Amino acid sequence: MEIYKQLNIFYCSLVDRVLWVPTLIMVSKHNPSGNKKRSPLSIFAVIGLCCFFYILGAWQRSGFGKGDSIALEVTKQADCSIFTNLNFETHHNDVEIVEPSKPKAQVFKPCDVKYTDYTPCQEQDRAMKFPRDNMIYRERHCPPEEEKLHCLIPAPKGYMTPFEWPKSRDYVHYANVPHKSLTVEKAVQNWVQFKGNVFKFPGGGTMFPQGADAYIDELASVIPIADGSVRTALDTGCGVASWGAYMLKRNVLAMSFAPRDNHEAQVQFALERGVPAVIGVLGSINLPYPTRAFDMAQCSRCLIPWTANDGMYLMEVDRVLRPGGYWVLSGPPINWKTYYQIWKRTKEDLKAEQKKIEELAEQLCWEKKYEKGDIAIFRKKVNDKSCRRNSANMCKPRGSDDVWYKKMETCITPFPKVSSASEVAGGELKKFPARLFAVPPRISKGLVEGVSVETYQEDNKLWKKHVNAYKRINRLIGTARYRNVMDMNAGLGGFAAALESPKSWVMNVVPTIGKDTLGVIYERGLIGIYHDWCEGFSTYPRTYDLMHANGVFSLYQDKCSFEDILLEMDRILRPEGAVIFRDDVDVLNKVRKIAGGMRWDTKMNDHEDGPLVPEKILVAVKQYWVGGIKGNSTSSAE
Repeated sequence: MEIYKQLNIFYCSLVDRVLWVPTLIMVSKHNPSGNKKRSPLSIFAVIGLCCFFYILGAWQRSGFGKGDSIALEVTKQADCSIFTNLNFETHHNDVEIVEPSKPKAQVFKPCDVKYTDYTPCQEQDRAMKFPRDNMIYRERHCPPEEEKLHCLIPAPKGYMTPFEWPKSRDYVHYANVPHKSLTVEKAVQNWVQFKGNVFKFPGGGTMFPQGADAYIDELASVIPIADGSVRTALDTGCGVASWGAYMLKRNVLAMSFAPRDNHEAQVQFALERGVPAVIGVLGSINLPYPTRAFDMAQCSRCLIPWTANDGMYLMEVDRVLRPGGYWVLSGPPINWKTYYQIWKRTKEDLKAEQKKIEELAEQLCWEKKYEKGDIAIFRKKVNDKSCRRNSANMCKPRGSDDVWYKKMETCITPFPKVSSASEVAGGELKKFPARLFAVPPRISKGLVEGVSVETYQEDNKLWKKHVNAYKRINRLIGTARYRNVMDMNAGLGGFAAALESPKSWVMNVVPTIGKDTLGVIYERGLIGIYHDWCEGFSTYPRTYDLMHANGVFSLYQDKCSFEDILLEMDRILRPEGAVIFRDDVDVLNKVRKIAGGMRWDTKMNDHEDGPLVPEKILVAVKQYWVGGIKGNSTSSAE
């Protein structure tokens, strides 16, 4: 109120002086003595103006003024001050849980310790109820609503924050993944060794016992890996993902997958090392990736029956392989003359299998470029102008990227049309890193509804601004502390592009109920996956350091429970990991209330453009706690 009084006094003084200027002039001209009195009318006018502005100021300050009432209401709805009390640093040995004295929301209890490695949609007990044909039982089979857990997945006793990259590539804390079976089963293949309280990963594999670097060097003698032409890769049946781990040295992002099977914790080891991976299998449904996604794909003794079902699995790899991309096969049946006895198969059988693979490759417009020792390399042609294909075996036109839970078909995905024999079907890409911000062909060709070249470029500018704001909130963003990052609603990949660094990688998730932009993300040289957040994600617990949820809860508010989504986020987030939510303030208040019962510390933050913007930023840090410790009581799922 005081400031309004001061302004009114100043204003009245100013008006008083302005009104008296003519009078003073008249006095100086006609009455040198200055004894002429002021006009009563001018005195009343000045008094009236002063009273009017005084009353106006008091009325606005009272909260009835439109502008200030909006600001006051936003302030009431959200505590949006810049904060310093969230602790993003790690505390490996701190197991004490500080519970709020008066919880305002449901407090979620820890699950039983038997759920430490719980993967809701790939659980062994449920899997065994499904047919084994075409690996159906190893595919996603999510629990019905009544079987969902409504508790917090505990970390194993002694859990520690992983080593920072690049040390994490070679060493993993035993306490984080306490499974030794692979050290026995793969002892002679140089996969993993157990030493003291850590696992060591020498970088070997079944088909590259001398190390992944030597194997990749041989591939690079044929495939242009070094110049940025190859950026995205697919590793089918990845084991502990050593190939993907060492491809990162060459600035190649490999999406590795393997089923959850008797080789315990393969994908868990990969993610603990800081390497992109998901639980997955080539079975009866399409892979959750768009067409023309990967620059190369490889199978290193992945034991996938490539000739089964009339070549259906090879056709699926072809669907996700970019025109001009490469496919590498090392292992059976390549080099069958040397290994047929070890593989316990006849020469005739293996020779026939390789011949069938090469016939299928020709139908797919793949050309064999190299075969030496254990390795064969094929290249997919840039278009179909020089291919001889059976039109009866081509896939029928459909939404080619509508693949979520869709049955895999024994048909060949057609190339996009071209106008010349030299044109790259689907559009030519720039070499990485130039392609990260270049206009993706899917956008330049108008294939993404509602997205133009201009809106794409504006989106990039916006996400650079957003990420800079995140770094002011949490100084660890962009450092090696947050190695495995997930963007739950990736859009055009702007968040990942703004964050791009050798220190981290981003799993760009495109929700199946939203706009399909995953093809654009791959064209930028980033990786990602389709997913429905009403279900569990195909990963082990505690596999992501930082999660970004932009508009996720607005998107799903009429689809499934916020509680289910937040509990799934808690499952896959590491202890002391962080989450950044960006959404409408009303939505975030609901999220914050649930998170308050999940052992998360939260704080609301204003939008970068100020407190009047209804979109807010909610930051959360998951507390450190483990199962089986006094004060961290465990119980059966509710």
